[in-house]
Amino acid sequence: MTDTLADEELTRRVRHLLESAPETALPLTYQQLAEALELTPPRTIRRVALALEALMREDARAKRPFLAALVVGRQGEGLPRVGFFELAVELGRFPEGSNAQVMAWQEEFRLAVSARSTGH
Repeated sequence: MTDTLADEELTRRVRHLLESAPETALPLTYQQLAEALELTPPRTIRRVALALEALMREDARAKRPFLAALVVGRQGEGLPRVGFFELAVELGRFPEGSNAQVMAWQEEFRLAVSARSTGH
C-alpha cells in the first residue's frame, strides 16, 4: 500500500470515528483519537493531524462543518492545535485574529455536532 492510500484510509477511519463517537465523549483529544485508531509510534499525533487536515479540506469543498473541530489539544485551553486555525483561515472559513478564531471554532464545534446528529 502506498503512503497516499494509507493516508486516505486513515482519513476515512478518522471521519468514521468522529461521526460515530458518542456526543458525551466530545471533544476528543488528538491522543484519544490516535489511541482509538490504534496508531503506533512513530509520529502518531502528526499522522492524526494530517488526517484531520485532509478532513478539513474535504469538508470545506463539500461546504460541511469541520469534523476536525471535534478534536482538541491535551494542553492549553481545550482548543484545537494552531494548525487547525491556520488551515481554517487558509480555507476561508475562519477570520484572522485569535479571539475571533476561538469564537469561530466554538460555532464550528456546535455545527459539527449538529451535523453528525442530522447526518448532513
